[in-house]
Amino acid sequence: MKIQEVIDALEQFAPLPLQESYDNAGLQVGLTEADVSGALLCLDVTEKVIDKALEMGCNVVIAHHPLLFRGLKRISDADYVQRAVRKAICHDITIIAMHTNLDNAFGGVNHKMAQKLGVGNVEFLADVRTVADQYGGKTPESQMTGGSGVIGTLPKPMSAKDFISHVKKTFSAKCCMTNEVLQRPVSCVAICGGAGAFLIPQALAKGADAFITGEAHYHEFFGMEQQMQIMALGHYESEQFTVEIFEDILKQRCPDVRIVMFGSTNPVRYW
Repeated sequence: MKIQEVIDALEQFAPLPLQESYDNAGLQVGLTEADVSGALLCLDVTEKVIDKALEMGCNVVIAHHPLLFRGLKRISDADYVQRAVRKAICHDITIIAMHTNLDNAFGGVNHKMAQKLGVGNVEFLADVRTVADQYGGKTPESQMTGGSGVIGTLPKPMSAKDFISHVKKTFSAKCCMTNEVLQRPVSCVAICGGAGAFLIPQALAKGADAFITGEAHYHEFFGMEQQMQIMALGHYESEQFTVEIFEDILKQRCPDVRIVMFGSTNPVRYW
């Protein structure tokens, strides 16, 4: 199987036009006509990730976060981004990123979070849009509509304290930033992985009892006055299951590709 066929499978699931205007998803480094020797799946691309790909004989790295997010004016050894680019080029490793297009896709990052939490009746929270099929009818119709965040309901209401514990356990979060504990049951839950606090107003407007994200600024915890439970798990913690989406796509659409899971790339330490 050619590397381009892997890219096509990923982009049919999460079309690039679903990405946000500031993003840089898709092919990052490398050529696409070589045969795939193996695909290493990760959340972030670091030098250790490239080293692992070399060790395991993988010439494709599929990541959630783009290695090349901002433009490079040089490629030297000044920082980990430039070093990772140099090493990938020197060893013919192709790097692919599926970022906000995967966040916004049906069945993407936010849907995966909802699935892990047992949240059902899931629909997009905001900014729903439809994109054109760029693959001549090969993109499933369900994947051509995307949106920001998701909202759904729990199988049965939970106390806010029990729900916070449930979320922490599900995402193996060592701590969780919240506003004051809600004094009513949680039933309706809004979710946006990563830095998703920009969707707090939409979650409130849709009647969510709780809003889960990876990051929220200090001042965004003010003003809820028992309206909604806000929970910030940590950026990595909220998106850690993204690699499972990559794995599912490859197993279904590229079954002959050998898959290697990298493990944690979380740079944050808790003391």
